[in-house]
Amino acid sequence: MGQRYIRQKLKAVGAFILILILLPYVISVFVNGADIKAENKADRIYVQVKTQAGNEEEIKEVPWSEYFLGVLAKEMPENYEEEALKAQAVLARTALYKTIDGAEEAVMTESYLTAEELEKKWNSKEYKKYYEKYSKAITETGNQVLYYNDTYAWTPFHQSSNGSTRSAQEVLGSEEYPYLLVKECSQDKEAEDEMQVHTFEYKEIQEKCKDFLVAEEEETAKKGYEFGDFEIQSYDTAGYVLNLRIGETVCTGDQFRDALSLPSSAFSLKDSDGKLKVTTTGKGHGLGMSQWMANELAKEGKNYEEILQYFFEGTNLTDVGEIFAKVE
Repeated sequence: MGQRYIRQKLKAVGAFILILILLPYVISVFVNGADIKAENKADRIYVQVKTQAGNEEEIKEVPWSEYFLGVLAKEMPENYEEEALKAQAVLARTALYKTIDGAEEAVMTESYLTAEELEKKWNSKEYKKYYEKYSKAITETGNQVLYYNDTYAWTPFHQSSNGSTRSAQEVLGSEEYPYLLVKECSQDKEAEDEMQVHTFEYKEIQEKCKDFLVAEEEETAKKGYEFGDFEIQSYDTAGYVLNLRIGETVCTGDQFRDALSLPSSAFSLKDSDGKLKVTTTGKGHGLGMSQWMANELAKEGKNYEEILQYFFEGTNLTDVGEIFAKVE
């Protein structure tokens, strides 16, 4: 009788100790939800990220969950609709997974906002709200990416178009991306800073474009350019400049945009008191998804699947499953 009582007593004590050990976890699951286990797993995954420290590059390890959210927060504003954020999350994941998948030691190069930068940007009052908003966009799109012909699609995006997105075939001269077509984005005309005016000295343009300008006679080069030396020769279907003549050089509109740091290659030229006035429409290269239009579609009730299919017609939204093992 005494031994039986002692055994029962020991069992009761053991059960009590087990409850004490498990109690914090049970409370955490009750308060935070059953998915806390998955979140903790993601926090234990680290990726190598190339960062810029002053004039030097360095590679550091960053938690996957922090990196992915930081990329998404850098790419799309926090005040955009949830379905637009989800669409952007799929585009970001597609690009990131494409880098990770099959690589023995993947080094991520997409820039991101660190946790400290996000807290500074959102301030302590808004941080939790926006952090949860971006986390939700990531969680609710699972491991979904865009596929085309059983491989990762190219998923470019831009802030706003000039009223239409561009055809990759026209821009790149390649049929590799048939899903990047001209898509009407009429609401982009209402986008912030949609039309901008930039004025340049002709000498300044000559200096900024020197890397691709054809070498001209010394006397001509010394004299510099004037308005008559600039001629837009062709546009693509969406109205972006394809080819531009500068003196004896024919360059692309995108080369000119990049050299002068213009917001868009949809532009017109005009002489203004001995300077070149460049008027641009849209922000970005014009390929793929217009973020402004995606947000407007979300306001109209379109979900992220519909938004992605509009801009990447013919691609497949695919769940590629667990990929973290490839970055461990």
